[in-house]
Formats: sequence, C-alpha cells, structure tokens
Amino acid sequence: MPATPPRATARLQFHAGFTLHDAVPLVPYFARLGISHLYASPLLTARPGSTHGYDIVDHSRINPELGGEPALERLVQALHAHEMGLILDIVPNHMGVGGSDNAWWLDVLEWGRQSAYAGFFDIDWNPPDASLRNRLLAPFLGAPYGAALASGDLAMRFDAAAGKLFIGYFEHRFPLHPPHIAGMLRLAANPALAPAIDAFAAIPAGERGRALARDAEAVLAGIAATPPGALAIAQVLAAFAPDQEAGRARLHRLLERQHYRLAWWRTATDEINWRRFFDVNALAGLRVERPEVYDATHELIERLYAEGSIDGLRIDHVDGLADPRRYLRKLRRRMQALRPDLEPLIWVEKILAPFEALRPDWQTDGTTGYDFMDRAAAVLHDPAGEAPLTTLWSETTGRPAAFEAEAVAARRQILRDNLASELNAAAVMLKRVADQDLVTRDVTLTALRRVLAEVLAHFPVYRLYITPAGRDEEDRRILTWALAGARRALRAKDQPLLELLDTWLGGEAPRGLPQAQRRARLAAAVRFQQLSAPTAAKSVEDTGFYRYGRLISRNEVGSEPSRFAMTPTAFHAINRNRAQQLPQALLATATHDHKRGEDARARLAVLSELPEEWATALTRWTRLNAPLKREAGGAPAPDAADEAMLYQTLLGAWPPGLDASDVEGTAELRTRVAAWQEKALREAKRHSEWAVPDEAYEQACTGFLDHLFDPSRQAPVLGEIAALAERLSPAGAINGLAQLLLRCTAPGVPDLYQGTELWDFSLVDPDNRRPVDFPLRERSLADGTPPAQLLNHWRDGRVKQAILHRALLHRARHPALYAEGSYEPLAVEGPMAGHVLAFGRRLGKQRSVTVVTRLAARLVEQRPHVAPELWAETKLVLPRHYLGIMRDSLLQEAAPSAPSIRIGDLLRHLPVALLEGE
Repeated sequence: MPATPPRATARLQFHAGFTLHDAVPLVPYFARLGISHLYASPLLTARPGSTHGYDIVDHSRINPELGGEPALERLVQALHAHEMGLILDIVPNHMGVGGSDNAWWLDVLEWGRQSAYAGFFDIDWNPPDASLRNRLLAPFLGAPYGAALASGDLAMRFDAAAGKLFIGYFEHRFPLHPPHIAGMLRLAANPALAPAIDAFAAIPAGERGRALARDAEAVLAGIAATPPGALAIAQVLAAFAPDQEAGRARLHRLLERQHYRLAWWRTATDEINWRRFFDVNALAGLRVERPEVYDATHELIERLYAEGSIDGLRIDHVDGLADPRRYLRKLRRRMQALRPDLEPLIWVEKILAPFEALRPDWQTDGTTGYDFMDRAAAVLHDPAGEAPLTTLWSETTGRPAAFEAEAVAARRQILRDNLASELNAAAVMLKRVADQDLVTRDVTLTALRRVLAEVLAHFPVYRLYITPAGRDEEDRRILTWALAGARRALRAKDQPLLELLDTWLGGEAPRGLPQAQRRARLAAAVRFQQLSAPTAAKSVEDTGFYRYGRLISRNEVGSEPSRFAMTPTAFHAINRNRAQQLPQALLATATHDHKRGEDARARLAVLSELPEEWATALTRWTRLNAPLKREAGGAPAPDAADEAMLYQTLLGAWPPGLDASDVEGTAELRTRVAAWQEKALREAKRHSEWAVPDEAYEQACTGFLDHLFDPSRQAPVLGEIAALAERLSPAGAINGLAQLLLRCTAPGVPDLYQGTELWDFSLVDPDNRRPVDFPLRERSLADGTPPAQLLNHWRDGRVKQAILHRALLHRARHPALYAEGSYEPLAVEGPMAGHVLAFGRRLGKQRSVTVVTRLAARLVEQRPHVAPELWAETKLVLPRHYLGIMRDSLLQEAAPSAPSIRIGDLLRHLPVALLEGE
C-alpha cells in the first residue's frame, strides 16, 4: 500500500469496452514508465452503456459493467504489488435520472414528497407553476405529451417479478403511486384480484404506507403467477390500452394524479422545477450538503478508502455544490479519521479565471490541473502574434475582435435558450427575499429576472462562495465587476435593483438577520451560485470557444481566450506560488474534457509566431475553396468563421507525415474532423444547435468538407494544408516536448492522460476517448532507445515517451525534491534568451535544472531541434548553489556545470534538458 504522496498519475477512462480487468495487465507498464498512481474515471454504478461514468445511478456498488468490486480488488492488488496506488474520480453533485435504473429517483416519482429520497434531490415542490405544486416535472418524452400519449408509446406495463404496475416509455419507467393501484385493479372486475385490491386499498400515507405497499405488491406478484391472475392483469392492462380512446383517457387521468408531470424534453428549458447538471435532463442535482445524502453517497467510497483500496479523490464539478468549502472540509475530516496515518489527498475540478486563486480554506491539495494546462500553453505562444491574428480574425469573419464580446452574447443566449428555467428559479428565490420586506415587496419577478440575467452575462468567474458571514473581499470584487457590467447594459429604471442584489447576495451578512430572512437570503445565494457556474461553462467552454477562432489553441478548458500569451516571468511567479501553497496540485496538459489534444495545441501555437504565413494561407484557401460552398439560409456555408476554424482544426489534427494523396489516411482524418465539425457547429449555436439542428447548414458544411478531401479535385488546398501542417510540425513538436518537461518538473504532480505518452492530436470528445493502443506503447517503452536517437524518428512520437519516461524516473529518484523543494527561475542571457525558459528546483543539497526551448518556428526546419550554432552566445546562468557535479537525466550522461553554460552545448542533442545534482 503506497504510504508516500503521488509522484505522477495516469488517468484512465473506464467503460464497458475498457474495464478494470483490462487495466490489470497494464500496471507493470505504468510502473516501468514511472507512474506512482493510476487515476480512475468514476467507478460507481452508472447508467448502462455509459462511456464516462458521470451518470451514476447507484452509489452502493462498483459498476458491474467495469467488472464490479472483484475486478477493482484485482487491480488494487496489482497496483500494490508494484507499490502503486489508486486515485478515484467521484461525483457528489448529481446522479443519472430517467430510465429505469435509479432506485432513489424512481422512489421519488412513486411517493413524491413522502419518499425517503425526496430531500436527496434539489426539487422545488412549491414553484410558481400551479401544475407542479407537490409534483416534479418529468421531461423525458421525445414528443409533446399529447402526441406521445396518442402514439401509444406511453403504455401501462406490469413487472411480474416485483408485482408493480407502471407506465413504460421506451427505456423509461414511471412508477405509479401505490394507493392508486386498487382502483386500477377494480377495472378488471375479476375476483382473482380481490386480495390485491384489499391490500392496496389499505395503504395509508407515510412511511408505514410505503412498507405496506411492498407487501401489497408481493400479493399481486403471487396472484399474477397463476393463470387466472395473469388473465386478470391482462384485463387491467387492456383497460389502459393507448390504442383505444377510453384507454388513453384513463391513462391520462391516472398520470394526472401522480407525483410527477410527464412532459416533452424541451419543456425543461422553461419549466423544470429541479436542479439539473447544466441543461442535461438526464442528470439531477444532489443535495450533498444534507448529512443523510452525504452518508448515502459516500459510504462505499469511504469504505474503499479505509481499506486502502483507494488513496485519494478527485471531486467532479465542485462548483455545483451548495457549499464547496463545507463539503471539502467534512470530506477531509472523514478521510483523516478513517486513515489517521495518512494525509488525505483531495483534488477538485475547478476552472479558475486568470486572476482567481483556489480558496485555501477549502483544505484541498489543489485543482485537477486545468489551470496549469492553460499556463503551460500560454508561455509557448508568442505575444507578438496577438495583434495581427486579432485583426485577421475580425476582418476576415466580421466577428468581434474581443472574446469578451462573444462571451457576453453567449451568456445571454444560454440564459434565454438553455437555462431559462434555472434563471426563473433563481429569480423566484430572490423574489421571496424581496417579499419579506415591505420596502421591496413591489419588486417584480420579471424585473428581477431581467436584472439577474444581465449580472450573470457579465460574471467573470464561475461563482461566488457566500456564507452566513457574507462575502469575502475577493467575492466582493467579483460581484462589483459583474454589477458594473450589468449597469452599463440595463435601463435606468432597473439599475436600483443592482444595489438590492448586492445586499442580498452577501453584501449584508445573513447571520445577523432574523431566521426567516437569513434562510431566504442563503437559499437565494445558493441558487444564484449554482446558476452562475453552469452559465459560465455552457456559454464560455461550450459556446464561445466554438465561435471565437482568433487562434483556437487558446480555446481550451481552463483557458481564457482573451489572454493570448504569458511571459516567462509570469509563468515563474505562478509556479513559485504553487510550490509554496499547493505543491501537490495536479498538472495536466490533456484531459478527457479537452477540446483538442496537447500536441495539436502545441502545433497551433506556432501560428502565433507566423501570423503572416497564416494570413496568406487563410486568404488563399478561402478564395480557392469559395466554389465548394453551397447556399444555406441565404448565405454561403460554411461562413467565414466556421471555415477559418475548420482550417485550424485540420492543421492541428493532421497526423505527422500524412500525405494529402494518401486516400485511406485522409479518409480517416476526414471522418474524425466531420464529427468535430458537427459538434462545433451545434455547440456554437449560431447556425445550428443540438435541440434544433439546421440540417441545410450542416449538410452544406459536410459537403464542403467532403469536396475539400475529394482526391479527384485538382485544387491544391488539401495539399497546402498538409504542407503547412508539416511546416508547423517541428516547432510544434518542440512545444510539445517543452510542455511535457514543464509538466514533469514544475511544482505539482504530473498527470498523464491515457495514450498521450505518444503524440496527441486528438479532437474534442468522443475523439479524445478513442481506444488506446497500449501494446504499441509497451513495446516502444521496452525497446529503450535513448531519446536523442529517437529524435531522428520524431514523427512516430516515441521520443516523447522516452523523455517522459526518463523525466519520471528522475522524479522517482528525488521524490522529496519535487514534493517539498523550492522553485527558482534561472536567468538566460544572450541574443536568443527569449527562446529559452529555465528554472531550478532545490531541497538541501538536491537540485535539478529544467531548460526548454520556446518560440522556435524560425529556428527549425526539418527536425524539432535548434542547431547548436544558432544559439550563438546565449547562456544559462547558474547561481552558486546550483554548481557542482551535474548529470543530464534525459541523456543519462555528465552535464556541464559552470556559472555560465552555453545553451548550444546544453541543448546539442534535444530541445529540452533536465539536469540533476547532489
């Protein structure tokens, strides 16, 4: 059992096609690579067929599709045999609902507010819509309710084993309130059902009624097992047959009496009265802040931790929780009590704005690494490219030059079209606050909704963290920013409401108020915060990133596209702070959620150094391909923005060495890019969207892509795309190797996303979750060819794996250095100093030096390596405490050690270097 902090993690995505059993034989490979902990996607029982595991339906079991707990035990045994551990991704914010497999949800549908699980889900049982009082909306129908009823797809069914009558709709199961069953059974007028009728008629309300219902169902199951009973059940079902008008009428009257209201899935946007995960009807928010919900959802997780099967936790979507701080501190206390000998490991999935810091009082080990992914990429972009690329984008496409304009517009659209019901719910909560004061009770719900929407449209972060004590200084600044933005957009008559919002959202500490007011204020604050987070995610990552294409390497989860680049000085400052505050934060450069692979981004970053070449290419390709466009909606499709982003996607994803004349290779790429294009068009929500796809526009874009890849066409554009991708590739590979070494040696714990040991030119999911060829990676690691030799064959990616392997072995030799060591920027002097980034790590006599090449587009040609003579007199300056015997961990040979080392000597074989010394 590992008793030391993790040195490096490897994220694996488990599903029916890649189970826990499949991971067992890979453990020796990861151990040899230098990984200390596997990092698993959610393992609890999810919806059947789930490819990601975030739609959990049963917290009490390891997913049987993954092999169940026996398979987990096998994996843990294999890990422990190699002195490795396991980190588990958990989902405290939401569960999968709908379908027929979530017992808690089905119980709520069956018993309503009487259900033991009614408080588990975030349901408003008293919404403004009178038709939903003491009911919840069940928006799972594929057509409007009347059409679904008339179609016969909604039908009465009987579960013979359980003795339960229910409404079936494809994969969905809608239970019936047991006291209603007696009347249904009487319709058969069959004496065989008399015992069951008596049993169901005797069911009272409350907990005792729920127990008697199970007894009544057992009676019915027994009756149904006999031939007369089976005939009687058939008569009951016939009475509700949807193919007869009388049957449909009975079915409708019965449904109207249930604790839910069946509805078309589109109604959820406007009327849903329970919290969803973002705008996904199949994921319902949990109230994990309630002790009974916490216990029920964490019992298995805590047992696995207590037994030593898992060693740490990754908390999914922490900003969805009512009170992240309270939850995380409680989780840490519980983990400490379970294993007092170890310090708990807890990471949170948290998107941080450029100016935002993780709250220290959460007592976590840091984020899952999106922030590092952003910064490691930003420092490899050339700030000189920002102005010309901005001008090119705006003049070519007519779209806003600033990302902020796209983000604000997207936020307004998301609140209007996707999260309208959530916006309504938040406004209702604020209206309840207003109604408590005679001075504010005339504030209308409509006005609150209007003002709230504008505040959220200008909100610069995911959320605030309001407590009974009010807001802290950081939250005050954030809300002030949002209120100022809203003030510029609102009419004068609405602006006084901004001051009320400022007061209600923590400006006046709730704990000093009378109890009713305190509860109303805190409830409103929670609802506001649980709305601002999905608004940000849906509008920025899932909309704005697909609209703004100045340079799509900066459109990545955790990034802010308006921040084009970062200086080495700023990069060093952030790393130094992480070394002091969160030395065990995860460092990621690829994840299951990334928009494009780490090496695709690294290649596209080279365009920041070559804006003129990109402008020439874009102008030429747009002109040559104009005849390929078809008209859709009165305009050529794709439009200029979608076309420009398509070309960038092709440049980033183009496989190394692929010739444009290779029909099979280009066909595979076309298939992948076509899937990306469909998703990109729908996520952008400009011409098409998931809810109502614009088939004409999408077909025109698909046709454009098909013509572009058509080998019979004489136009040279595809060949030119391949040529420019090849032109960018050597410098892109340098960026990729630099990014890799930064991840392995910066303060924090490097995380490897499955398969990215070799080049990663993946696109957004599901492309980035394709099966990984692990045998290939095992063979290449076993081969053991030194990275300097592999640089001559760089296109196959083995050099990346070799550098990763040697860097991780270096970390394994110096675990304390990287867990506790200082971070020190190192000076580089000379004519090419701007093309080098260097830093040292030091703990006592242990020290290491990381040196990477950056901004190399104009320094390389055929290979990802800068010729030594081009560095001229550029030198690395080492402080006195770094002098002494040094060894190059990547070359595995002695390294120069002097106050001043020529970069040409240091990087003579590889574009990166890692020195170690005692």
